[in-house]
Amino acid sequence: MVDVSKKSPTHRVAVAEGRIRMALATFEQVAAGNAKKGDVLGVARIAGIQAAKKTSELIPLCHPVPLTRVAVEFELEPQGPAVRCRCSAETVGVTGVEMEALTAVQVALLTIYDMLKAMDKGMAIGDVQLIEKRGGKSGTYLAQA
Repeated sequence: MVDVSKKSPTHRVAVAEGRIRMALATFEQVAAGNAKKGDVLGVARIAGIQAAKKTSELIPLCHPVPLTRVAVEFELEPQGPAVRCRCSAETVGVTGVEMEALTAVQVALLTIYDMLKAMDKGMAIGDVQLIEKRGGKSGTYLAQA
């Protein structure tokens, strides 16, 4: 692990997002909230939050980070059809929370896949990226639109 003991704590924020594309019939089940396994987006939200909290256990050499806030949000994209997931993670600490936000997005999208796979094995997860990062020595990063 990188030595971060000499760094000063700062407020740090990271935002990541990604999408899961699916068949129209699958999308309609999610939108109507009546998938066989239950509340797909509610379960995926909790899974994403849990994943952010466990990131250092999943990613080798990733520092454990005391998260002060994690939010996982979804947007239905009928034109996809797809579900977009956006996660923001925050801390006051000596290292950033980019990995926590990215991990939360991936696990939330994998949870959606798991809950709907009996209906649509052809779903595709993609477009996962860091959208924004604030705080720390390197300052602010905003992804190019």
